[in-house]
Amino acid sequence: MQGLKKMPMRMCLGCGEMKPKKTMIRVVKSPEGEISLDLTGKKAGRGAYICRSCECFEKARKSRKFERTFSCRIEDEVYDSMESELSENEQ
Repeated sequence: MQGLKKMPMRMCLGCGEMKPKKTMIRVVKSPEGEISLDLTGKKAGRGAYICRSCECFEKARKSRKFERTFSCRIEDEVYDSMESELSENEQ
């Protein structure tokens, strides 16, 4: 049974469901403290995952999950820019 790779799973901050990492979007806090969407999944920094839906993003924003995960205050402008970027890339 060799060659069978385990699929990395991540939990969505919005809905709380475990899903394959590849199907999700990473939100990253860079070493400089900048928070942004990481559509490639390769940016340096602390990562958190959400489903590719504005609905899950909204849930995570309302419950301040990103702020708790990254232990910092996130400005509305940062949320708004991430949300517009997400809606452009929504599947």
